[in-house]
Amino acid sequence: MRAICLGGGPAGLYFAISMKLRDPDADITVLERNKPEDTFGWGVVLSDETLDNLEANDPVSAAEIRKHFAYWDDMALIYKGTKTVSSGHGFCGIGRKQLLIILQARARELGVNLQFETEVESASAYMDDYDLVVACDGLNSKTRMEFGDTFKPDIDVRKCQFVWLGTHQKFDDAFTFIFEKTDNGWMWVHAYQFDKDTATFIVECSQETFDNFGFGDMSQEESIAVCEEVFKDHLDGHKLMTNARHIRGSAWIKFPRVLCEKWHYKNVVLMGDAAATAHFSIGSGSKLAMESAISLADHVCAEKNIERAFEKYEDARRLEVLRLQSAARNSLEWFEDVERYLDLDPVQLNYSMLTRSQRISHENLRQRDPNWLKGAEKWFMEQSGAGANGPVRAPMFAPFQLRDMKLENRIVVSPMAQYKAVDGCPTDWHLIHYGERAKGGAGLVYTEMTCVSPEGRITPGCPGLYTPEHEAAWKRLTDFVHSETEAKICCQIGHAGRKGSTRIGWEGMDRPLKEGNWPLVSASAIPWSDENAVPKEATRQDMDRIRDEFVEAAKMADRAGFDMIELHAAHGYFISSFISPLSNTRSDEYGGSLENRMRYPLEVFNAMRAVWPEGKPMSVRISASDWAGDDGVTPGEAVEIAKLFEAAGADIIDVSAGQTSTQAQPVYGRMFQTPFSDRIRNEGGIKTMAVGNIFEPDHVNSILMAGRADLVCLARPHLSDPYWTLHAGTEIGDRHAKWPKPYEAGRDQAWRLADRAADMEQVNV
Repeated sequence: MRAICLGGGPAGLYFAISMKLRDPDADITVLERNKPEDTFGWGVVLSDETLDNLEANDPVSAAEIRKHFAYWDDMALIYKGTKTVSSGHGFCGIGRKQLLIILQARARELGVNLQFETEVESASAYMDDYDLVVACDGLNSKTRMEFGDTFKPDIDVRKCQFVWLGTHQKFDDAFTFIFEKTDNGWMWVHAYQFDKDTATFIVECSQETFDNFGFGDMSQEESIAVCEEVFKDHLDGHKLMTNARHIRGSAWIKFPRVLCEKWHYKNVVLMGDAAATAHFSIGSGSKLAMESAISLADHVCAEKNIERAFEKYEDARRLEVLRLQSAARNSLEWFEDVERYLDLDPVQLNYSMLTRSQRISHENLRQRDPNWLKGAEKWFMEQSGAGANGPVRAPMFAPFQLRDMKLENRIVVSPMAQYKAVDGCPTDWHLIHYGERAKGGAGLVYTEMTCVSPEGRITPGCPGLYTPEHEAAWKRLTDFVHSETEAKICCQIGHAGRKGSTRIGWEGMDRPLKEGNWPLVSASAIPWSDENAVPKEATRQDMDRIRDEFVEAAKMADRAGFDMIELHAAHGYFISSFISPLSNTRSDEYGGSLENRMRYPLEVFNAMRAVWPEGKPMSVRISASDWAGDDGVTPGEAVEIAKLFEAAGADIIDVSAGQTSTQAQPVYGRMFQTPFSDRIRNEGGIKTMAVGNIFEPDHVNSILMAGRADLVCLARPHLSDPYWTLHAGTEIGDRHAKWPKPYEAGRDQAWRLADRAADMEQVNV
């Protein structure tokens, strides 16, 4: 095997080492344009897990690397004069220069041909002379550009500006994040020690702050002087240093996220930053490179066919790379939007920062630093009004109040269509269904969308509030909830609009009835799909009639004993059809601008609020994104929509997304809609509920503790387990939940079994 590595960074050197360990007779050359001692980074961060992987691959170089590591277990946040520290994170740092020296020495020892001060060409210059060409030529890879049609790179240049500096100030006690507010905007630092004398000091800021300072027109010396002044209280007189003097002008850059559709072409393969990048805020660039080098060496040596080896390498690494990139994206987006969080209490800001990548969960934090988390939970309970002397419980069990309605906890049973109503009237099915979930411990139980008229139903099986019989049936249900449980109950009120007159869910979602269809009405005469009927564009007379139907439904909901109502203004139904430009193409005062599109939804809301008792809260469910790019409602526009509803008197916004158009292209994942709630809550200063693929206590607690929502809605978990809240409490060790009296014997057994299982787990550990 004759192989050449284009680039002498950690990726190329470690691949050469890994290949020689597996095939001592392999002829491996590494080309590097710089001198052996040159390097343009400062520190490299690796986790304990990565160190273990390096040791398993090459104990010799791993032992040498460990000798030069600076270890830390803590993370520190310095913000508003407060330093908040949490432990148990297990990281280590090494100077990039020292790492390269170690890898160069090990490569020479194994017989690798190292050629420095050699200009590296694109892979095509070497393909005929070598069996294998490893293009690890960095972020600006010539190879990736030359064969772009094959590799199909997706390069996303992110928002923030940053400059990579060093300092002799000590940060040896923790990986430290520092936030400072200036007259030109916020700036922040990622700082960590990588040897006994030197620390990395990455300064980052928004583009607006960058422009306000004029960093783009400054020399490196000038911008460093500004950074020293901004962070002087944290430098103790030490200077900031650059090793990018070879760059003329500003050394500030924006991070480019790189992902290639394919990583190989003929006998050429991409590795390291040439193939994929991960943001420095989770410190995974070198991890990706070196672990990919191990994998590539494994497969090249195991497979005689190079194409097959490359395919196996991609299969083995792509998922891990995507996972890290996903975590890195979450992390970098948190920093890009960090200014929306800088009014949070330092405790909550620190929690938000620690969990920003979604790789660290609530219970994982408990394992890392139980004392810090207990203090954070105590703070959350006190902020929630539980009192200083009450038990410390997970955030999901903190009380919450909207107007006069007091909730026992933050868990919400989300609206879920049952399709069991008869002529709009709820039946015994609904009594048992909602009664069980109220008994199950949730603080708030929602009805499914309850329709304002027969023509406003989604399906013939959907319930309504438009006859005395409906009101009486709902009253029977709310009476049970109030007399037998601690839960409160909310009626979600809506009109199906163009999505009405369809079959019940299990007979074909959103498909028109086979017979007995009723006429449809919407903001514009646009059908939901080619299969659905064309709705009538609502006239002012239609709008008046439907508004009045919403008002009557609100009055009935009050008489029926509901604690709260919600206007359903999401998911493409009638009210939503006015908000989204994909379904509203009107040319009158109700179409066009957001102000016009919101005119009628606000009119309906105001009319309902006027007849709904002052002491009872009212919410609005919105679709915070149409998942259709700039053509539909965007997350930024959703903040304005939420502000308009709040100004009209909405107490909380139920933040969903999508289901407004068949053009939607949602991106699914756990908690995938929570970022919309997060943005509205922290950018708009509005109470929110989070929804969307939330199914574990960890999800709930991390959302609440980080301030991403005030309440958390779970749908499918409550379909499979009406007692989800009580069972979740049992699982995480909470022993303060109120169970129905007849079930307390079952509670005691469940708690004993859970405690026993936890004890056994500790013994096994």
